[in-house]
Amino acid sequence: MLSHSLHYVIFVIVVFALYWAVHRHFWPRMLVLLVASLVLYTGFTQLPQLIAQGNVTPEALLLAGMPLLIFLGGVTVDHLLVKGLGRAEKPGVRKLLVVLSIVSNLGMLAGFKYLELLRKTALALLGPWGVDVRPEPFHLLLPVGLSFFVFQSISYTVDVYRGKASSGHSFIEHLLYMLFFPRVVSGPIVRESELMAHFREVPTLSPDDGGKAMFRIAVGLVKKLIIADVLGSGIVDPVFGSPHAYSSAECAVAAVAYTLELYYDFSGYSDIAIGVAALFGFRFPENFARPYLAKNLFEFWNRWHMSLSSWLRDYLYIPLGGNRRSKPRVLFNLMMVMVLGGLWHGADWRFAVWGAVHGVALCAVRCWWWFRGKQQEPGPVRVGLGMLATFTLVVLTRVVFRAPDMTHATEFYQRMLAGVPGLANVGPLVWTMLAVAIIAHTLPMKVYDLTALAFLKLPAPARAVVLVLIGLGIRQLASLEARPYVYLQF
Repeated sequence: MLSHSLHYVIFVIVVFALYWAVHRHFWPRMLVLLVASLVLYTGFTQLPQLIAQGNVTPEALLLAGMPLLIFLGGVTVDHLLVKGLGRAEKPGVRKLLVVLSIVSNLGMLAGFKYLELLRKTALALLGPWGVDVRPEPFHLLLPVGLSFFVFQSISYTVDVYRGKASSGHSFIEHLLYMLFFPRVVSGPIVRESELMAHFREVPTLSPDDGGKAMFRIAVGLVKKLIIADVLGSGIVDPVFGSPHAYSSAECAVAAVAYTLELYYDFSGYSDIAIGVAALFGFRFPENFARPYLAKNLFEFWNRWHMSLSSWLRDYLYIPLGGNRRSKPRVLFNLMMVMVLGGLWHGADWRFAVWGAVHGVALCAVRCWWWFRGKQQEPGPVRVGLGMLATFTLVVLTRVVFRAPDMTHATEFYQRMLAGVPGLANVGPLVWTMLAVAIIAHTLPMKVYDLTALAFLKLPAPARAVVLVLIGLGIRQLASLEARPYVYLQF
């Protein structure tokens, strides 16, 4: 049940009606949200298919429900450790509980997401030397959203340890915090102070807040179903699938198109998640701030997937020493954060390469600032050159991000640099969407705010007509088959 599907819209409408019918009572509204979250998460397992097929044997149900059981088990362990952390007074005991929580979460992530990568790496490196390494895959079931679950769990435990979050929440509140349906699949990563701390407050929803939420959801649907999906199906998928069949110019266009597709796909998902959460009285943090207008790579990472970037800063970069250590240590910290952040995206060494390239570039920028000093207000020429250089680096590294393996990425780079002219395979619809994507990304935020304000000033029937027209436009331009979100694979 993807959040841009009709089933999800109906699902949200039903949950919305039930939630606000009981919103003044704590446990009933918690139960509505928890059941809705469990239903949505279960939809990403094989349980619905088994039930539909009548294959409901205990063994089949256990196997199909294993991702959910892993998820519930992880929350249970984390909750017990956090409760112990809240009661512990001795510093040594508190530190031990935090370490146990972090190790258990990272161990679960490593076991289910990276064990197969380690097996294949060991087989490739040690096999030729006669070392006995398991040749068969492990075939482990990876729970959906495990990466986001682990990072959110670690942030909660560490915040309790630092005194920035409460350990007095019930298991149900803790479970709902991890499983809250608007963001369970791909984030944004939400801190305790942004969600769980507000569970016991009686929610409110004014007409203006509801209108803003609906507008945000509509914007997210347009981003995903019109801009991202048209670029993906129209140019990105075919060119990346067979780069040798296309010209160098078409490969370059596909690389730019994928860079835009990834942004509109993920920011569209985030808009929908933020809008749906707002319909239930919760305020999620922003996740994007027009990242392709960044003047340097540091600014880019402060604008892109901001909930992940801030997590890496607060729970990895700063604990490593941040900017407070020697210059070599600062560079090491940057490289460590980017390589691990790259591997977080997938169990493939190409993601580590992608992160390492960004790490080297960040280190180069940092060294330049140390050598020449960081200009507080650079001139327009320097700003333009910085934006162009940053965007070019992001586009080129996205090839590694999109390609299925490094061999394929190398072939794509070779074809893109071969100098073969021609743009015959780039159709009018793709050119139109590229123009729309670029213009929409470069427009001042004031234009968006004024558009939202104009929507809110409309009477309710007129708002409904606007939303219906947007829906019809999406239905006309979008692919007949809903494409999954790109970040679902991470």
